[in-house]
Amino acid sequence: MHPKIILGSSSPYRKTLLNRLKVPFSTHSPNIDETPKKQELIENYVLRMSEEKADAILQIYDTSNTLIITSDQSATLEENSHEDGLLTSKIIGKPLTKENAEKQLTSFSSRTVKFYTSVTITCCKTKQRSSKITTYSVQFKNLSSQEISRYLDIEKPFDCAGSFKCEGLGIRLFEKMEGDDPTSLEGLPLIATSELLCEFGADPLSYASD
Repeated sequence: MHPKIILGSSSPYRKTLLNRLKVPFSTHSPNIDETPKKQELIENYVLRMSEEKADAILQIYDTSNTLIITSDQSATLEENSHEDGLLTSKIIGKPLTKENAEKQLTSFSSRTVKFYTSVTITCCKTKQRSSKITTYSVQFKNLSSQEISRYLDIEKPFDCAGSFKCEGLGIRLFEKMEGDDPTSLEGLPLIATSELLCEFGADPLSYASD
């Protein structure tokens, strides 16, 4: 008997992505504090977020034959430190407002932004957990303020880390993209998700053949 699957997210983008694997699932939105810790590495942050999202949902489905899929995404833009000349990185989250989105995209112009996306699968019954983190880099074009403002007015990507939708018109802003799994840039790395589902005996191919 296949385990039930819960996508621990309210994101319509992740829901659309998981539908590609043709596994039946329900959604449950976790309510957690997503504030980064002081000087927290981005890899640690996205992993902690996906695990804490799972923990919040696990309390509800504690002993059922259920797998919880949770994910988190953030990005970094390298910046020069004025104190020691070394490169530092800053975690980039969701802009939430047009003003913040304009600031983000302006800072990205002619530069490379690296996205980190975690995915965690947790078994409610056994409490077993496995996670993967994928990375994807985007080189932005030299963007004018008019291009940025026009794009934001059209697509309004204020709930997206990095202020763009790569599956939509956001692709217009890019010079090139580099990485192993483009779906990680959309918010849920399907290659890693498929691998983790197989680890838990929930091969998407077995669901699709039923």
